Amino acid sequence: MQPLTAIAVGGQVLGGIMGSKGNQAAARSAQQVAEYNAQVAENEAILLQRQKREEESALRRQSDRLISTQRVATATSGIRMSGSPLQAMADAYFNTEKDAARIQYASSTQQMQKESEATLSRLEGQATAQALRIQGQQSLLGGFTSAVSTYGNLA
Repeated sequence: MQPLTAIAVGGQVLGGIMGSKGNQAAARSAQQVAEYNAQVAENEAILLQRQKREEESALRRQSDRLISTQRVATATSGIRMSGSPLQAMADAYFNTEKDAARIQYASSTQQMQKESEATLSRLEGQATAQALRIQGQQSLLGGFTSAVSTYGNLA
């Protein structure tokens, strides 16, 4: 084999190997980025849960203050706790529970959305990594095929 032929063939093989190594590194990087994004989404879900829990707690504290104020106002007026004053307190309790249920529902919906986002990020990362691995194999195969073709044409 002539030195120029050997250099050409070796260069093509080396190019295929380098392309394959680059795609393998890109595949690892794609998976790492996807995992990072998934962890961010999972952390956001936890923060949303804490935020909604605090929102519900604040609603309940505010409702308790309102009901206490209603009791004091009713007691100082000399009216017995029955009829309209009792109905007003019952409405306050029921409305508090209804609002708390809405907060809990919103919380579970947002958490599910973030969990889906995390899953999607991981799946996209796996798909991208697999595509890059295949490209790496194609690069390697292309380098060898090109080297064989060059060697065959020059021989």
